Amino acid sequence: MILSRYERMIAKRYLLPGKGEGFIFLVASISLVAVMLGVAALLIVMSVMNGFRAELFDKVVGLNGHAVVQGYGGRLPGWRDIVAQAQATPGVTEATPLIEQPLMASYDGRVEAVLARGMRVEDIRTNKTIQSKVVDGNLRALVPGSDKVAIGARLAEALGARVGGQISLISPQGQTTPFGTVPRIVSYTVAAIFEVGVYDYDKAFVIMPIEDAQTLLMLGDAVGMVEIQTVDPDKVGQILAPLNEKISAQGVIADWKSMNSTLFEALAVERVAMFVVLSIIVLVAVFNILSSLIMLVRAKTRDIAILRTMGATRAGLMKVFMTVGVTIGALGIVAGLVLGSVFLFFRQAVVNFIQLVTGQNLWDPSIRFLTELPAKTDPFEVLGIVLMAFVLSFLATLYPAWKAASTDPVQVLRYE
Repeated sequence: MILSRYERMIAKRYLLPGKGEGFIFLVASISLVAVMLGVAALLIVMSVMNGFRAELFDKVVGLNGHAVVQGYGGRLPGWRDIVAQAQATPGVTEATPLIEQPLMASYDGRVEAVLARGMRVEDIRTNKTIQSKVVDGNLRALVPGSDKVAIGARLAEALGARVGGQISLISPQGQTTPFGTVPRIVSYTVAAIFEVGVYDYDKAFVIMPIEDAQTLLMLGDAVGMVEIQTVDPDKVGQILAPLNEKISAQGVIADWKSMNSTLFEALAVERVAMFVVLSIIVLVAVFNILSSLIMLVRAKTRDIAILRTMGATRAGLMKVFMTVGVTIGALGIVAGLVLGSVFLFFRQAVVNFIQLVTGQNLWDPSIRFLTELPAKTDPFEVLGIVLMAFVLSFLATLYPAWKAASTDPVQVLRYE
């Protein structure tokens, strides 16, 4: 939309408050602020929702893989063959044997439910999710036969455990006696404490060498499952379909979608719902632009009539008022992007400040899974938000601009 010199001059004049037009300027300013808040709210919420999904996916998959082969009865005696078959499957990048077993842990009289996880030493040291999140101690101390383990930070807090302390793991699979089964209790030294950022993991995980886990659980040479990583987690079902046929007699394959389907589906539904609800804020702001332009047209009826008698075209007047409305919307969009970006940059500080002022715990990791507020901005979503706000702002200018262009100068100036 190209404006001539006089059209730009008039549009600029109408954007600034004239004498007796303070109320119109106030409504236009409110419209700008409403657009800003709507765009900022959409940007913040969508980025946080994307951050939730990305963080949960990275940490859940980082510890559990894209899929696992689970043995019948919790055992995979022939796990080496399964690992070899998985590694030979096109699209599989890694296959790792694992042992996971719910147990009880005791430390200095305190007892907590835990999830004992046995892994090969090289897998423990190369796992990015664990290796980069050690807050105390050293994972290199975990070697087979050393009776040393690594525990989650939240579990360490609940037990009062620290590096160098002795933690006892209690397994119900013990020796059978005439008086019943005696639970198996084995003491381990805490060699490291880690915090991956997912509350449920940090509260339960006890990681040890796979040989020690086999001894503790009396599994012999068997493992509980084989964790599999693929080149594309979204196509994990297609990639592992050939492997599923080969190992069906020994175990079943469960991918990350089936294991966490409820959580990720809930996030997807909530994401769409929040976008629709928050889009209403932008729609309300657009109605404010519409009302401010209607009042501006009514206030400038005499000026419009004079411009028409001086040779201004209907198209030129439409462009003037459309420019005024679109400019208000564009300024609001830019301000909203700036406000949203600043909020996202300082998001955790904002949450902490609100918690300090209100005295309420707004971010309980036991409820929200993650220990910090995540955010991940998708450029395509930002572009979609900007386009939606801009198009709505443009549509709001059409009716007032048409009314201004259809003004009859003869009727207006008859009694002047």
